[in-house]
Order: sequence, then structure tokens, then C-alpha cells
Amino acid sequence: MQIDRIDQAILRALASDARATVSRVAEQCGLSQSACSRRIQSLEQAGAIRGYGARLGGKRLGFHVTALVDITLATQVEEDLAAFERAVGRIPGIISCALVSGHQDYRLTILARDLDDYERLHREHLGRLPGVTTIASSFVLREVPTLTEADAVLG
Repeated sequence: MQIDRIDQAILRALASDARATVSRVAEQCGLSQSACSRRIQSLEQAGAIRGYGARLGGKRLGFHVTALVDITLATQVEEDLAAFERAVGRIPGIISCALVSGHQDYRLTILARDLDDYERLHREHLGRLPGVTTIASSFVLREVPTLTEADAVLG
């Protein structure tokens, strides 16, 4: 997909404020409202915009522990991977799951209220996932500021 400078401006505006009105985005990008609306619709249909949402303040909502969890499965047969992925999708607290290369098969990111809450998730859910042979957990000590997704992708 070809993204020109106007599309980049639209993506930056919406990444910064997903609640921005089309008229506000159009004004920021130097477009008419109808032209901006057409471009946004085109970006959505092409998959450049996958959705809109709020960035939640996990700590403000009581989630003080972020765990990075590496999982190794007994096999990498497609049916086993699919069963694992279906089961992971039903566990509250898991905010991302990625099939990765390396010694582990999956990396999960989990939010928990505290270490006791994480221990409960580990005992009640992670340890019962299908095909799991090893679970290795690391805990985030500090989040380091990085580029936003829009800045990283659009340069």
C-alpha cells in the first residue's frame, strides 16, 4: 500500500487522538472534510487503520505487575498451536500473545494486580494450558519511553 504525506498526517492525527472528529483531522491535514473522510475510509479498508481505542492506564486501574512470560510447548504441530492459542485467548490479564522464534514458542504479556494475583493466574491458568512444558516469567521493573507506534512506523 502506498502511503503519501497526507495519509501519514491523517494516521498521525488519529494515532494521537482516536476521538478526533473528521473535521478536526481534515483541518490539521489541510483537506476538505469529504476528502479526509474518503482517505480515512480508504486507510481503514486497506488495513492501515485496524481500529480505534483508548490506551488504558493499567497502574491507575490497579494493575501494578507486568509479566513477560515465555512458554515452550511439547510439540509445534499446528493443531497443538491452535489449541494453545484458543486457550490463551480466554484468559483474563493476557494482553498479548506472540508466536516467536528462539528457545521458547510463545511470549505472553500479562497484567496482574500484584504478585499474588500473578501467582493465581499462573496456578489457575498458565499451568493448565494445553501442551505446555516450560513457563519462564520475567517482571517489568520499569517501562522505558519509546517512539509511539505511529512514529516508529511512519518515521
